[in-house]
Amino acid sequence: MKRLAPILLLPLFTACGPGDKGAGPGSGPGNMPPPEVEVVEADRGAVTLTPELPGRVAAVRTAQVRARVEGIVEKQLFQDGSDVRAGQALFQLDDRTYRTAAQAAEAEVETKRLNLQRIEALLPIKAVSQQEADAARAALKQAEAQLARARLDLENTTVPAAISGRIGRALVTEGALVGRGEATLLATIEQLEPVHVLFTQPNAEVLRLKAALAAGRLKAAEGRSVELVLENGQVYPHKGRLTFSDMSVDTATGAITLKAEFPNPERLLLPGTFVRVRLAQAVAPDAIAVPQRAVLSGPQGQFVLLVGPENKVLPRPVKVGAMAGDRFVIEEGLAGGERVIVSGQMKAKPGSPVKPIEPVEPVEPVAAKRAN
Repeated sequence: MKRLAPILLLPLFTACGPGDKGAGPGSGPGNMPPPEVEVVEADRGAVTLTPELPGRVAAVRTAQVRARVEGIVEKQLFQDGSDVRAGQALFQLDDRTYRTAAQAAEAEVETKRLNLQRIEALLPIKAVSQQEADAARAALKQAEAQLARARLDLENTTVPAAISGRIGRALVTEGALVGRGEATLLATIEQLEPVHVLFTQPNAEVLRLKAALAAGRLKAAEGRSVELVLENGQVYPHKGRLTFSDMSVDTATGAITLKAEFPNPERLLLPGTFVRVRLAQAVAPDAIAVPQRAVLSGPQGQFVLLVGPENKVLPRPVKVGAMAGDRFVIEEGLAGGERVIVSGQMKAKPGSPVKPIEPVEPVEPVAAKRAN
């Protein structure tokens, strides 16, 4: 066993020898290249204040398809989820009872008409009284009214679409009895071109905006165009227009309700869809704005990371103001011209060097955004 000891120890000395590069002084983390971070310059210029407000899509018009008469559903005349036009037949009810009633009413009208003709022929010779003639005329009018009602009931056995739009699924099946005691709901139609978007804005924000406009710190934005951001983060390709602003504040939320109208040719906007509304409200003539992704939050409040001298990371507390599209207006903390990190903040440690690079997604200058 003693003679084997040198052989067993040889690999250990070899592993710890000077040829092992893993233990060399150049392999420590301190000699790693500085991490890359995307950087933009804090712009100063005229900025359009465009807050993003929560909203939901609503149909311009909604019509409930209901049975107006009692009967058995014989046939569904549309496909669930299809587009229908106003006046299009949607359901056919069993009309045999109503057809028979209409025929009986027609016969009754004819009987009353002949009776009136006979009485009017006898009236000149005083064979009948004027009272009998008046009663015959009234009976004819009553029979005609009953005929009109019978024809209307017969017509209502075909249930039409009240508006053009997209119809949902049928709520009854063929063979179902509908209309007994109530106007049974058969389906719902929603007009999807155009659509409305209902959104809210806190009244406190509105008051601050009005005060800034009155003081001259802001100028009113031109036009009433509205932009949408969909649930997937994409900007809706069609612009809308503001059509309504409520005159009262919701006591439960402290917010004002607004309404905009959007074209919907591709049917991308469906009722109930959550969206973010960008509404241009005012212009700040001289403001500093940075991308939203540049602003971080910590225990001490909001801050940004700057690339300072020698490309070292420098945290800077900021006071964030209104939104300007995909940017935040910085009210305090920046003077303009600073290099602000917009991506790679997790790799950027305060006081450590970084390698600033251009953003993968170019950021338009404030002036260019205003021109657009």
